[in-house]
Amino acid sequence: MRHALPSPAPRRPTSKETTGLPAAGQECRVQLRSRPWSHSARLSCLCLLLAVLAMPAGAVEPDERLPDGALEARARKISQELRCLVCQNQSIDDSNAALAKDLRVLVRERLSAGDSDEAVLSFVEARYGEFVLLRPKLNAHTLLLWLAPVLLLVGAVLGVLRRARRPQAAAAAPLTEAEQRRLAELLQKEQP
Repeated sequence: MRHALPSPAPRRPTSKETTGLPAAGQECRVQLRSRPWSHSARLSCLCLLLAVLAMPAGAVEPDERLPDGALEARARKISQELRCLVCQNQSIDDSNAALAKDLRVLVRERLSAGDSDEAVLSFVEARYGEFVLLRPKLNAHTLLLWLAPVLLLVGAVLGVLRRARRPQAAAAAPLTEAEQRRLAELLQKEQP
């Protein structure tokens, strides 16, 4: 069990220290005390930084936005389902590429013309191919794409089960009497 030692009493400054002048033979030092950030302040700053970094980029520019809020919400939803053909791993809603901007404008034009969400997606897919969809449709030629994660999981489970059922290596056979005598001889030679 540890006992805490009492802290020393604070030292009273001498008369020379209180005047602000250094005593004979002493250097004049100014000590700036910086107060370290508390743990909760550091944690709060870190959380705020992570929250800012986690927000979507939102590449939609103000001149692209539709005045009607409902149409703009539909356009944003459709834009999040379309792949940027330049970036390839971002939606056109998040991309700053010129082609993504053109696609965002095209989506808004089609919605303003009165097309439904499905009609806009079909129009863009017909024009740019199925690759433009971030979530491709389930077809015969995309079946492997949709089933690959399930097949990999099943393969991994079967591999683990097969390895678990493999017989363990047999224990080493006991030494014969001749081997035991030879071992005893070798051990006695090594002892001084």
